[in-house]
Amino acid sequence: MAREKQNLNYHDQINKENVLKMREVLTTLPPFCKQFFRGIEETTSTRTRLGYALDLRIFFEFLHENNSVLRKQPITEFPLSILNQITKEDIEEYLEYLSYYEKDGREYSNDERGKSRKLASLRSFYHYYYVSELIEKDVASLVPMPKLHQKAIIRLDADEVATLLDLVEHGDKLTDSEKKYHDRTKVRDLALLTLLLGTGIRVSECVGLDINDVDFKNGGIKIRRKGGYEAIVYFGMEVEDALLDYMEERKHTIPQEGHEDALFLSLQNRRMAVRSVEKLVKKYASKVTSLKKITPHKLRSTYGTTLYQETGDIYLVADVLGHKDVNTTKKHYAAIGEERRRLAANAVKLREKNNN
Repeated sequence: MAREKQNLNYHDQINKENVLKMREVLTTLPPFCKQFFRGIEETTSTRTRLGYALDLRIFFEFLHENNSVLRKQPITEFPLSILNQITKEDIEEYLEYLSYYEKDGREYSNDERGKSRKLASLRSFYHYYYVSELIEKDVASLVPMPKLHQKAIIRLDADEVATLLDLVEHGDKLTDSEKKYHDRTKVRDLALLTLLLGTGIRVSECVGLDINDVDFKNGGIKIRRKGGYEAIVYFGMEVEDALLDYMEERKHTIPQEGHEDALFLSLQNRRMAVRSVEKLVKKYASKVTSLKKITPHKLRSTYGTTLYQETGDIYLVADVLGHKDVNTTKKHYAAIGEERRRLAANAVKLREKNNN
């Protein structure tokens, strides 16, 4: 029976698009892959499953191109039994292939993090069939994960944050062409960047906000975290002031159909996309610092770093940032913790020096 088309919220719309895209990718994979994706559906997000599907497609394309036996049959006809034929060396060659390859006239490369993610996808894939007793060995588990080198946290310093927000408000360093649009977007841009810097929410959480998600009475916003669960994040006076100014302007904007509930609107009066916010942050941040590549995620790092420096409470930082595992937070902010521990060396005085 046909159903009427429903107006989906931002998050449900993204999930729908991910599901449709994954179905499309599945048509290019061996038929037995469908069982894997059905098996992990209850424990993974649509975004994760789509990522797995895309990673597995690269793996099977590699096998098809580089294995003399598998080259003779289409990928969509590969049987489950081929997983027993693949060796540890095959997977190691696949990881080496990921360093650089060409497809459809485009060049692709993967650093250690890209390889690590793709091997993790393959490990989950193999593990599922192995514990289901459908294959004889879990060969992917024999391949060690690439060693990840810890990257330094890139963030804005306090003076850079102030300079950035002043720039958004006044537009002093913008080009003439940028200034043409600045008068129309500065209130929105200031509210958006103040919100990102003042709460540490992810850019996807930001663009997914609806007007009714903002609660000025209690000073909080309702967001949808990674994994689909809802959370309340609280904001301070600076964020409140910027949001109130924007809400006043937002009242007089007529959104396009289907975007009536969206908090942040583009110049086309549609819900802003993640890519739009990324470009917006890059535009302003490039005027403030040429030495740091600032993205929305770096604004999140700026907030997390400042919160940890002010409170020293790693569990609070993990909770506010929405990290399910505090070890994730510790990994990112370990260097700051080390700085705090160094300060402890001279914090306690045992004897006063005699200057005589």
